[in-house]
Amino acid sequence: MTAVSPAPAEATAHTSRWPMTPELAALPKVEMHIHLDGTLEPAMKLALARRNGVTIAQSSEEEIRDSFVFHDLPTFLAVHYSNMDVLWTSLDYEELCYAYLSTAASQGVRHAEMFFDPQLHTSRGVPFDDIVRGYRRAIVRARSDFGVTAELIMCFLRDYGADHAMTTLMSALRYRDWIIGVGLDSDELRHPPAEYAAVFGRARREGFQITMHCDVDQVDSTEHIRQAIEDLGTQRIDHGLNVMESDALVELARTRRIGFTVCPLPYSTHPTRGLPELEVIRGMLDAGLLVSVGSDDPPYFGGYLGDNLQFMAEVGGFTLQELWLTQVHAVDIAWVSARRRQELLEELAGYARDHALDPSAAE
Repeated sequence: MTAVSPAPAEATAHTSRWPMTPELAALPKVEMHIHLDGTLEPAMKLALARRNGVTIAQSSEEEIRDSFVFHDLPTFLAVHYSNMDVLWTSLDYEELCYAYLSTAASQGVRHAEMFFDPQLHTSRGVPFDDIVRGYRRAIVRARSDFGVTAELIMCFLRDYGADHAMTTLMSALRYRDWIIGVGLDSDELRHPPAEYAAVFGRARREGFQITMHCDVDQVDSTEHIRQAIEDLGTQRIDHGLNVMESDALVELARTRRIGFTVCPLPYSTHPTRGLPELEVIRGMLDAGLLVSVGSDDPPYFGGYLGDNLQFMAEVGGFTLQELWLTQVHAVDIAWVSARRRQELLEELAGYARDHALDPSAAE
């Protein structure tokens, strides 16, 4: 990498494949499942490559999009990880986060809790401090510019093992005011939640909130969900659709008020054991689980939060009432102050009144 003078790495405006109806566009939204590392749009990748003197295999946005070829979680991660090579400076991370929050705000997002994977970058020599400080500057700017609030959730990469996760946790301790929680993501094969019990135990003692990915149709999916809830005390499950295979797990999750952050557009390429994924999500709602909607890694899967909600409406037949309920659930499981939670709930209650929805559905 050769350093050059910084220049803005602006992202192009998002062109939606699933443009929202006016009613859905007006819905106040909260996003609980978004990977900042996975929001790198092709235009920004090209701009950052030029600015940082990084040689990449593609020369156009179209070529970058054409390179998004994968058929399962490991092949997706291989494509995604290779795109991280253009991110080097604190300014890069600031612009990446600000671009996401700008797009999210344009779709009606009022609050977002955003995953980031520092190990993807510290393993390449990027200082941990540069990553976090860049993201934090973007959060402060976005609140001033758009009125959207946001928090950071630091995820550990399963591929790197528990020892590396603990080292990363130690790096985060001085940023406890900026990092609200910790999570677990990447390739789940041979890396069950139980492997990270000591890491999450320490994180809890240090005051971090707890979430973790339990991806769709992994080996021992239901056992991993059980471990996450019973053994590690997670407050949220990211994905977790396989919970519906066990009545006992559904009851456990409902009793403990576990939040599930689901991502419809990504699932459209990975059906759940022959069941349409949107039917599984509806089943989770009908079972009384706290289900919120996220966009995961938007450039790879065709849309941000608004796109995912419109996809649910058009393809899955979800009603405005059901989509509103997912946003109430998102506020319920959000790690926000009591004051901010009340502000968001009042806005959603006003929306329900304006659109003749039944507010008792959220009780």
